[in-house]
Parts: sequence; C-alpha cells; structure tokens
Amino acid sequence: MDTLQEVTSSMSKARKSNVCNNKKRKWREIEQLKEKFQLERELKIYEDSLEYMLEDF
Repeated sequence: MDTLQEVTSSMSKARKSNVCNNKKRKWREIEQLKEKFQLERELKIYEDSLEYMLEDF
C-alpha cells in the first residue's frame, strides 16, 4: 500500500506542476501580446508623423 500512496502522491504533484507551468506560459503569452500591441501603437505614432512630414514636401 505504501508504494500505491507514493505513486498517487507523485501523480498529484506532477499535475500541480503542470498547472503551474501552464499558468506561467499563459502569462508569458499575455505579456508578449501586450508588448506587441504597445509596439504597434508606438510605430503607428511614428508612421503618422512621417506621413505628415512627407505631405509638407
């Protein structure tokens, strides 16, 4: 019975670590998306200013 309990406890620990890793991975993906959208906004500002400068010429 001891080995059965060890196996079941190790399986539950493995599940917990997988859940934790999945959460970390999802947060990393969310942070990457935020950075991407922020970069797009910043580039849009520069793009608009460049178009404005080109219109003056």
